[in-house]
Amino acid sequence: MSEPSDINSDQKSFAHADEQPTTARPVVEMPNPYASTRGSITSKQLPAFDEEIINKYNRSGPRYTSYPTALEFSPMPAGLETKILQEREVHAPLSLYFHIPFCRHLCYYCACNKIITKKNSDAGDYLEYLMAEIKHKRSLLQTPKDGKKPLVKQLHFGGGTPTFLQDNELVQLWEFLQTQFEFLPEDQGDYSIEIDPRELGDETLTVLRNLGFNRVSLGVQDLDEKVQIAVNRINSAELIENVLAEARALGFHSINVDLIYGLPHQTPETLDTTVRRIIEMAPDRLSVFNYAHLPERFKSQRQIKEVDLPTPAAKLTMLGNTINTLTEAGYQYIGIDHFAKPDDELAIAQREGKLHRNFQGYTIMGDCDLLGFGVSSISQISNANSSYILQNHTDLQVYKDNIDAARNNPTVMPAVNVIKTSIKDRLREYVIMNLLCHDYMDFRDINQKFGIDAITYFINEIQQLGEMQQDRLIDMDAAGIRVLPRGRLLGRNVAMVFDEYLEKKHKNRFSKVI
Repeated sequence: MSEPSDINSDQKSFAHADEQPTTARPVVEMPNPYASTRGSITSKQLPAFDEEIINKYNRSGPRYTSYPTALEFSPMPAGLETKILQEREVHAPLSLYFHIPFCRHLCYYCACNKIITKKNSDAGDYLEYLMAEIKHKRSLLQTPKDGKKPLVKQLHFGGGTPTFLQDNELVQLWEFLQTQFEFLPEDQGDYSIEIDPRELGDETLTVLRNLGFNRVSLGVQDLDEKVQIAVNRINSAELIENVLAEARALGFHSINVDLIYGLPHQTPETLDTTVRRIIEMAPDRLSVFNYAHLPERFKSQRQIKEVDLPTPAAKLTMLGNTINTLTEAGYQYIGIDHFAKPDDELAIAQREGKLHRNFQGYTIMGDCDLLGFGVSSISQISNANSSYILQNHTDLQVYKDNIDAARNNPTVMPAVNVIKTSIKDRLREYVIMNLLCHDYMDFRDINQKFGIDAITYFINEIQQLGEMQQDRLIDMDAAGIRVLPRGRLLGRNVAMVFDEYLEKKHKNRFSKVI
């Protein structure tokens, strides 16, 4: 590919950098430029681990589950959520997210919105509020002309610990959802739940599978006992193995395991032992997260002694070893902590140029509006002219108060924060998400979709990328910008160049990219 100077030669600009992008233009069908040239996994496409380069670029940055990020939330004006739901594109399919905040045990590393309780009655009480919110929001959605209910293609239960709910409560919620929405058959839809292996009843997995859940995610974090004790999350390798075996026997389509590197008492050797044992269990996906120690923000992390944490150099060694071990075992590196077997839907979608990101992470259902339910949940909804990101209150009692108020006054809605994205935001979101999902930014595709000359419009960003090109993190020519194997672990750094908000307002608000 050419040097950066070639980008500016002989170009025929048809828009100026200060002109506004637009989507109001004829759509010309083009071959998908993000369909991978990978075909099958080759060494050329594996992430290259270079400690010197990682140290050079390891700065704080967003994970880009949305753009703009959640730091751009502003208070929700009265009546706006109702208007957004009523004007949603009626034929757009839905992805539903349900936040179940309860946990029986406090994991010291956790930065999620959670409530520690052992009272089962808390879940039953919360379930009533959840169903009231579902019914209220559903009443505002337009019904398709064929009279069918709004179509759901994807559903996810997250937390907290969703399996804090008793089996009968899971059945109650699922059956209620069937009265409100139309669901794709389970062999076509994506219906997932996060599981704490310690909080599974004898029949819970069977109940979930019979309901229609087809994907599970297990929080493991580490199998080393000393590490588990230090973070207050103790589960044996045998327990994890048994849960995976049962889920596989029940026919779940995809099983994910979460691991964390950088925990107290972890060493490269102990984490390598954990990773190799997990590989023997053969999950379809793995998420390997970097532990960000922020005790000033998350009270639970104050239980972790900083002296017990591995050094930055040791963490880098852990990351490098884990990447090498997983890719040698045949897992495809998806991006931002995620790995999948080549035949998993996530890996296939990436190779076909159909992968997306939202608040649930990487997803294959990019055509869906996301409707969130429960305390702190987030929604992403688009209509013909605008796109919105909404968030419910993060305090459980305030959330409940809003739901109670809505029983008597239906104009009261649960969302308290909102971002209305501009067409400029949507342009930059499109660029950022394709860089993070497909390692590529195609100028012609962007020109056609947004009515701009991408090279002219992003000339300042292109110039900023010059050093990354010299370091062989990316390559640029007149066709586009491609993230190279050496830059795949630093894809967030490439994306950050296109973030208009970052340098202006939020330079030091995020955890480091590695």
